[in-house]
Amino acid sequence: MDATSAIELDSILHQPVRTRIAAFLVARGEATFSDLKKEMQVTDGNLDAHLKKLVAAGYVKTNKQTGQGRPQTTYRLTRPGQSAFENYLEALKRLLSLRF
Repeated sequence: MDATSAIELDSILHQPVRTRIAAFLVARGEATFSDLKKEMQVTDGNLDAHLKKLVAAGYVKTNKQTGQGRPQTTYRLTRPGQSAFENYLEALKRLLSLRF
């Protein structure tokens, strides 16, 4: 067993769009679907699929706001999601330190 096999990367976050969503939510706190779509530059369906995976993993929570006009959904990282993202970054750093 080599040293790299001991480093496990989170399979939910180890996907570029989901990594970017998590990073964006860390920086912003929360964001609407429209904010995320604009930032990620992906289709509605693609973004929706990635958000569903993050929600199912317990990494992201939604808040549906109703009122005047169209209902708005916002997304926020949960504490487990923040922890998973931090752990993911640390695992990447460890992996990269083995490579260079």
